[in-house]
Amino acid sequence: MIERDSLLQYLNGLLEPEYFKDYAPNGLQVQGRERIQSLVTGVTACQALIERAADLQADAILVHHGYFWRGEDPSVVGMKYQRIRRLMQHDINLFAYHLPLDAHPELGNNAQLAARLGLVTESGLDPLERRPVGNLGRLEQPCSAPELARRIAGALGREPVLVSGGEHSIQRVAWCTGGAQGFIEKAVAAGADAYISGEISEPTTHVAREYGIHYFAAGHHATERYGPQALGQHLAETFQLRHEFVDIPNPA
Repeated sequence: MIERDSLLQYLNGLLEPEYFKDYAPNGLQVQGRERIQSLVTGVTACQALIERAADLQADAILVHHGYFWRGEDPSVVGMKYQRIRRLMQHDINLFAYHLPLDAHPELGNNAQLAARLGLVTESGLDPLERRPVGNLGRLEQPCSAPELARRIAGALGREPVLVSGGEHSIQRVAWCTGGAQGFIEKAVAAGADAYISGEISEPTTHVAREYGIHYFAAGHHATERYGPQALGQHLAETFQLRHEFVDIPNPA
């Protein structure tokens, strides 16, 4: 068991949100009961995750995608009201960490994806970032684009979208989980043979083809399941908490 404020202090020290210019507040977003013994983790604080946490009698939920995003309507109405109402009815704390959970070098989404794909991390994708969100590294053995696509499918349980950048094999790889398709030109500048992210948008195809870099869209949700899971397990072991990762399927 751990006090809510002590857990918040520990998470902030571990993930260092002060170093990130993020799109939503990181940390405690909805206050619940003071003492935490049971923790549920997930990707997004959707209604289905909240209901499952309530069924499990969780004291806290920790997610990658929380609430109060920049530019959204701040009114607590409709879907947002229903979610927050259920959290407060069950006195459940909601913790959310976005970019800090992508970037953590051991527990983060990018580090966990690398471990599953056999990628060796060498540096951050952007050398100017103090806490880089994307990564640059390599495969131990070169492979073809279709071979890497099969490896991604086996690790994540879904087929990636592959945009071929030519006939060359892959050894140097850049990656960033979630909606990071816009970083593909950073991957090109870094000399990567391939770039992996979660989502694809219309311009991404043309950038990959015209710059000659293989591109893999492996799924926003699929690439960001493992950071919350690893962080939850770490907290459970550190503070003797009950922990369950709840995966709410999402094809995006």
